[in-house]
Amino acid sequence: MACDQNVVSEWNLLVRFLMGTQAHGRGISRAGPFPISTVYGVVTILKAPTLRRGEEKIVFMATVLLSLVAAVLLAHLPAPSLAWGTEGHYATCALAQKLFSKETQQAVQALLPEDAEGNLASLCSWPDAMRFRYKWSSALHFIDTPDFSCNYNYDRDCHDSQGIKGRCAAGAINNYTSQLTTFFSDSQHYNLTEALLFLAHIVGDIHQPLHVGFTSDLGGNTIKVHWYCRIFNLHHIWDDEIISTANKRFYDDSITSLVDDIGKNITAGHWNDEIVKWANCTNGDLACPDTYAAESISLACKWAYRNATPGAYLADDYFLTRMPIVEMRLAQGGVRLAAILNRIFGQGQVQTF
Repeated sequence: MACDQNVVSEWNLLVRFLMGTQAHGRGISRAGPFPISTVYGVVTILKAPTLRRGEEKIVFMATVLLSLVAAVLLAHLPAPSLAWGTEGHYATCALAQKLFSKETQQAVQALLPEDAEGNLASLCSWPDAMRFRYKWSSALHFIDTPDFSCNYNYDRDCHDSQGIKGRCAAGAINNYTSQLTTFFSDSQHYNLTEALLFLAHIVGDIHQPLHVGFTSDLGGNTIKVHWYCRIFNLHHIWDDEIISTANKRFYDDSITSLVDDIGKNITAGHWNDEIVKWANCTNGDLACPDTYAAESISLACKWAYRNATPGAYLADDYFLTRMPIVEMRLAQGGVRLAAILNRIFGQGQVQTF
C-alpha cells in the first residue's frame, strides 16, 4: 500500500515540531510541563518560560527523547483511543483552513512554527503526541455521560475523574478560546501556540460521537468487536477504521481526496445550506461546545452503540450506514473550528463563508 505523501510530510513536520523549533510568534516554549491553575473553571497553562522573537529555544535532550518516544507510542498504540485518529484530525483542520478569513490565516501563520508555513492541519494531532508529557491534559479530550441517558449536561458531566469541574472537552474549548482572545494584546500570560493547537484538536475530538460516550465503557474503549476480519475496540473503529476503510475503498487511500470531497459538499454540495447554522452560536458566543457535545452523545446512542455489543461482527451494514455520520462530523468540526477562529481573529467582523 503506497503512503500518501502529504500525510507522510505532515508526520515528519509533527516530529520536527516535537523536537523543537526556533521561537516564533508569541512566546513559544515547549521545554517542559507547565504549571497549571484553574481559570474560567478549567485547568489553564500559567506563565511558562518564554522566549523573545528571534531567540532560539533551548531543547534539553531528555525532552527531545521523551517527545519522540511519545510520538512512536502514539503511532503504534491503537487502544485505548483518545481522539479522532491522525487522519481525522488532519481532515478537520484541513477543512477549517479552506474557510479561514484572511485575518485568521495571518494569525495562525504567526502562531505556528515557521516550518509549518501556516498549515494548521500539519500539527493538528500534536496534543495526542504530547499526552504522555502533559498528563493533566488527558481529561480534556472527552466527556463521560451517564450510561444510556443519551444526553449531555455541562454541570453534571464536565469534570475529570477527580471531580474537578470544567476539565472536559467542552470546558477546554471554552478555555482555549478565551486564551486566544489575548492575541491582539500581545499577552505573555499564555502560550498561544499551544492554545491554538489544543483548541483545533479538541474541536475535532468533541465531534467524534464516542468522545461524548458512556462512562462505564469509557466511550466504547472497553467494547471489543470484530471489524471485518480484525478485532478492535468500538472507540478505535470510530476514531480510525471507518475513515481508513472509506479511504481505501472510495478515495484511493488518500486522505486529501476525502478532504476535497467533503469540502465540495460543504461549499457547493448537500451541506451548503447547513453551513451558517453549523457555524453560528447563540448569545454571540465565540464557541458553543455544549451544542457540539449534545449532538455527539445523541449520535453515539443512535449510530455508534447500536448493533455494536461486545463480540459483534461489524462489516458493510455498519460501515456504509455510519460512514456518512463520520463525514458529516468531520465537516461540522471543520466549519465550526473555522468559525471560532474567524470570530476570534476577526475581532467582531461579521462571519461569512
